[in-house]
Amino acid sequence: MSGISHLDEQGRARMVDVSAKPETARVAVAEALVTLAPGTRQAVFAGELPKGDARAVVRLAAIMGAKRTADVVPLCHPITLRAVEADITETATGARVEVRVATTGRTGVEMEAMTGAALGAIALYDMVKGLDRGAEIGPIRLLSKSGGRSGEWRR
Repeated sequence: MSGISHLDEQGRARMVDVSAKPETARVAVAEALVTLAPGTRQAVFAGELPKGDARAVVRLAAIMGAKRTADVVPLCHPITLRAVEADITETATGARVEVRVATTGRTGVEMEAMTGAALGAIALYDMVKGLDRGAEIGPIRLLSKSGGRSGEWRR
């Protein structure tokens, strides 16, 4: 472990003080997989869902999720994001939501990328639940990160 702790001397939760850290370019990429019934998958990627264009909704939800991460993850720093890219692609078993987040700052954007991917996947579930209540979300995982003291990391 790096020695950074979200606990103070008395063991109480706190937000880590990053004010002495240098600002560096930081990028993180995360994904969320969604398992769908074959007919549901086809409807999503053919643009034939009763609720409309799921892919557009998923991209917007993922971007919004990344931007609001500090509001829903208690010890996450509110940071200014410089870029958020989100996409949804078809897989053999459903869909993959991928989110790339970039900034220049004192703390990483891994949580923003994972939150964006998670919210994109939840939005997809919302779009298909009338057709496929058995849709499943997961895993949600970090694929890569760069910047900061720990440098590059790839799954």
